[in-house]
Amino acid sequence: MKKSIENDHNLVQAYVKGDQSAIETLINRHRSKVFTYILLTIKNHQLADDLFQETFIKVIQSLRGGKYRDNGRFLSWVIRIAHNLIIDHFRKEKQMNSVSNDDTEVDLFNSKKLSDDNIEEIIVNSQIKSEIRSLINELPDDQREVVLLRHYGELSFKEIADQTDVSINTALGRMRYALINLRKLIKEKDLSLTVY
Repeated sequence: MKKSIENDHNLVQAYVKGDQSAIETLINRHRSKVFTYILLTIKNHQLADDLFQETFIKVIQSLRGGKYRDNGRFLSWVIRIAHNLIIDHFRKEKQMNSVSNDDTEVDLFNSKKLSDDNIEEIIVNSQIKSEIRSLINELPDDQREVVLLRHYGELSFKEIADQTDVSINTALGRMRYALINLRKLIKEKDLSLTVY
């Protein structure tokens, strides 16, 4: 982890000094986590693509404008930018009084890792992940946000607390209640989320 942080720092410095390939490396390194966070929040593949691009345009502009203060948390900073863009999107959508009914289900978890499994395992994994995703969507907003930031954004509780403007104890409490609620939902729906 520390090596990755140092590499992020070095790449940011290299980009600021004019090395264009450094930003490509940073984008490729963090593409999966940032895009997954956006998609799980937005639930629309096309819009997630747009917001992902917008996020990194803003990252590039901020780096060029000297607005990034390196504290060893490049990924956390990028996810915060994505988070703010998502909030802006929902605000604009609300102002336009339009609600998107575009519930296209995208198999986000169809990764290369799964290709070694047989077709039955792939289907089971896909169904489990789809069920987990829909359970997470049933959580209250504050609990869902903590789960997404923690498990898909891989942020620490300190980083989550900073990003959501709450204390660490509140972030931990929200995660605790999210897990309690997820267990209740699993029991209520009589789901089996086990891979054999």
